[in-house]
Amino acid sequence: MSQKDGGGTNEAHAPSVSARERIDHCAYELFSRRGVRGVGIDEVVERSGVAKMTLYRHYASKDELVMAFLRRREERWTRAWLQAEVERRGGSAAERLLAIFDLFDGWFRRADFEGCSFINVMLEITEPEHPVRQASVRHLEEIRRFLERLAAEAGADDPDALARQWHILMKGAIVAAGEGDVEAARRAREVAQLLLQHRRGLALASGKTEGAAHAKGFEEGPVLAPGGGLLPRRRGAGGHAGAAP
Repeated sequence: MSQKDGGGTNEAHAPSVSARERIDHCAYELFSRRGVRGVGIDEVVERSGVAKMTLYRHYASKDELVMAFLRRREERWTRAWLQAEVERRGGSAAERLLAIFDLFDGWFRRADFEGCSFINVMLEITEPEHPVRQASVRHLEEIRRFLERLAAEAGADDPDALARQWHILMKGAIVAAGEGDVEAARRAREVAQLLLQHRRGLALASGKTEGAAHAKGFEEGPVLAPGGGLLPRRRGAGGHAGAAP
């Protein structure tokens, strides 16, 4: 991804750029493209134009460099691109949740689509207690916290459950796009719309929400019934869309 949407940068190294900035830039480009196991310290040193001792002065180990990369990825991809762009598009919380897949649709069609670095690194490091793997999991949890906030604003009956389900759709779409399915975001959005309708129905049935009953984004499309079937929607006496009995 390019600088404008949270991925790597393409600018040339200016003389004023510090050694650490060059290391960070090159590590970001290499790790986001090829993963962490396929990139050695020597290649980062060569690409950044610094001495190996200089790199180790800033990062005592490759693991430290990788964790710095993950932190930068969260700053640039999660916060500056995903969250900022979703919020910029505005609308109701339900619309912002769905906008994630609209955003992904453009990302998946880019020639430089590189997938999710947090997923990639987590799968590369198989040891459950490894600090790099644990860092990847924490960064994924940060995305889920953002989703949970939107789910709560949308009036979901269980914001944590909806956030986890939404995250599964997001991660699955990313993997499908990595397989070559450029329509993956649109397919996931269709499922997400049904999921929103389902969680709204559960919230209404439990009496946990009032305003969410007519929240934009919940008003159109079929309802996913508790048993798994689809119920058509009809207009109620008050003019609002309601589920058919």
